[in-house]
Amino acid sequence: MSLFRKPQPLAVLVVRDAPDVVAALRSALETAPDAERPGLERALALAERSAGRPDAELRGRWVRGRLDAAGYEGPADAVEAIKVLRQAEPGLTLLQAVTYAKETAATEG
Repeated sequence: MSLFRKPQPLAVLVVRDAPDVVAALRSALETAPDAERPGLERALALAERSAGRPDAELRGRWVRGRLDAAGYEGPADAVEAIKVLRQAEPGLTLLQAVTYAKETAATEG
């Protein structure tokens, strides 16, 4: 057993559909009748804002969702939160759970 192990990759991947949604909304806006334009413009603004969110924020929302579902309401980077997260997602390593917990705490703070 080596003390110097290669770091594990993060297990939670962020899937971003937002660029496709933004492109589809822009396309729809080009041919939209006047009555539909305000709604499409608002939807486009929301989709563009969502597309700009960093991966750490999206992972933080994922972690908070797992913690909330387990009934945990405390700080995301507490030892108990990490324990709850690993019980909710048994495939996470301790390092991954700690990393996600810190990201979540940073985005909530």
